[in-house]
Amino acid sequence: MDAEEVIESIIRGLMFLAGVLGNNWLAIRSVPRQKSGIRTNEVLFINLAVSNLITNYLVDLPDTIADFAGRWFLGETFCGVFRFCADLSETSSIYTTFFISIFWHQKLVGSLKRGGAPVQLDSLCLVGCLLAGSWTVAVAFSIPHFFFVTVKANNDSHEDCVDLFPNAIARQTYDVCYLTLANAVPVAGIVFVSIQIVITLLRNQRRIRGHSSDTTKAMVKDEGKISDSRNAEPSASAASCPSTSRDPSDPGSLTNIYTGVTASCPNQGEISNSKVRAPPTPPRPSQMPAKPSQSASSQVRAAKSVVAVASVFLVCWLTHMVLRITNNIHTSSIVVEVASYVAASYTCIIPYIFLYGVKKLSCSCKQ
Repeated sequence: MDAEEVIESIIRGLMFLAGVLGNNWLAIRSVPRQKSGIRTNEVLFINLAVSNLITNYLVDLPDTIADFAGRWFLGETFCGVFRFCADLSETSSIYTTFFISIFWHQKLVGSLKRGGAPVQLDSLCLVGCLLAGSWTVAVAFSIPHFFFVTVKANNDSHEDCVDLFPNAIARQTYDVCYLTLANAVPVAGIVFVSIQIVITLLRNQRRIRGHSSDTTKAMVKDEGKISDSRNAEPSASAASCPSTSRDPSDPGSLTNIYTGVTASCPNQGEISNSKVRAPPTPPRPSQMPAKPSQSASSQVRAAKSVVAVASVFLVCWLTHMVLRITNNIHTSSIVVEVASYVAASYTCIIPYIFLYGVKKLSCSCKQ
């Protein structure tokens, strides 16, 4: 192998290791400690990890070994398994990402607007049916690879595992159906749900800012009322209390001395101390700024990770779709190789984003 092929093989090997580590870690961290405590998001994460690990072990690893060997040496039988697993894991991974996006959007809306009420995808039965349907679609699109696959030798005697359909019409029909149902439809769904998540987060942030502004204005108004009432206290006391003059010729002074009325009126120092010691009136509970609960904060963090995954997903799979369409128009080994790298980059990035979003990226054993 020349230097360029060595570099490509090393990069592919590193991507394989990153994908294996991330997806295994996602699966391990998603397994509940108690069988009765399994939740919907854990089932979805485990299914996503299994789908990606099929790609890692049965697609990326053989492809990396073939790159280092310089040819496809695993035989035509495993070539069919290789092509079957490639589309199987790809389709399952796409649909699982779509279901995860819908789930976290529902959890976000339920947490922010309905106080954490249960959502539709909290049902394990419903999620199980959706995942079973996605695997059925994936198997249906992957079976043809067992019948239309071969090991083809290039001009330089380099053998590759490729699909060989009976004619161009059959290949185009298959690719159009596959790209539409297994790529375009779930990708459009992921993009739509991600946009809804962003809109929900922006509206919630705007609502919190507006509530904080109203609370601040109300507290300032209450403080102004308290200050006005305190400033009015000395004049009221002076008006209600008799004169404290010590002039003997003043009748009021003599009356106060002999009747003891002065003892019932506070002097000026006591009035001052009472003003200083008066505790401020606390704001009403309705005026206190509402802070998001821990559950709501977790839903927001997870929803943001879904948007990040959707962004990576959109870039990777749109590029992958364009390359596959281009390869149908003009077959090129370089285009096929780039498409495989793009697909592999997705499986080795998203597990770390999801682990960070659900706060399970650390090595702590605490769930």
